[in-house]
Amino acid sequence: MLCYFNLVLLVLFPLSWFAPLMHAGLLPLFGLSQISIISGVQSLWQSDIILAFLVLFFALIAPMLKTALLALMHFGVLPTRGFSLLALLGKLAMDDVFLIALYIVIFKGVGLGHVETAWGLYFFSFCILASLAVQALSQREFHQSGLP
Repeated sequence: MLCYFNLVLLVLFPLSWFAPLMHAGLLPLFGLSQISIISGVQSLWQSDIILAFLVLFFALIAPMLKTALLALMHFGVLPTRGFSLLALLGKLAMDDVFLIALYIVIFKGVGLGHVETAWGLYFFSFCILASLAVQALSQREFHQSGLP
C-alpha cells in the first residue's frame, strides 16, 4: 500500500508546484499577484540565478528525487540501505516550506505589502509531510521484514 501512495506523490508533487502558495501585493486595494513555486522560480531566474537554482533544487528536485528513489526501493530496483540519503533529501525538501513561511512572516512584518497564504502552500506542505511519513513507514516495514 505504501508503494502506491508513494507513486501518487509522484503525481501530486508536480501539481503542487503550480498551485498558488500566496497572493502578494503592495496594497490590498490594488489587487494581489498569485505566486506559485513555478512562478517564483521564473521570477528569480530573471533577477538571481543562484537563488533560482537553490529554490529549484529544494522545491522541485529534492522531493521528486526522494520520492522516486523510495519508489525504486519499494519495487526492489535499489537496495534499502539508502535510507540515510532519503532522510537528507526529506530534510532539504522540508526546509523549503520553512523558507516560504519565513518569507511570508518577514514580508508581513515589514508592513510594506500585503500577503495572503493560499491553498497551494498547504497542498505542497501536505505532499512534503506525506512523503516523510511514507519514508518513515517504509523504513520500518523494510527493517521488520529484514530486507537490506
